Amino acid sequence: MSIFEAGMLLCFGISWPFAIAKTYKTKSVKGVSLLFLSLVFIGYIFGIMHKYLYSMDWVVFLYIYNGALVLTQIILYFIYSSRKEVC
Repeated sequence: MSIFEAGMLLCFGISWPFAIAKTYKTKSVKGVSLLFLSLVFIGYIFGIMHKYLYSMDWVVFLYIYNGALVLTQIILYFIYSSRKEVC
């Protein structure tokens, strides 16, 4: 287990709820990239797979938590992208 890996995941885990709250509050996905979110989500899946296959420790729960937050943002993207953007 790397303290730096855990620190990175903690920082991301603190940041994602702000992005989710902004999307939920504004009901807009303007400026949100589905490609970016998808790549980040896939990255977390790879992190989980690595932990499971090679070095299982408690940090896997941070990967799962962050993955769930990104998945939430992706779901909000699909919900609000179907609405017509009003300027």
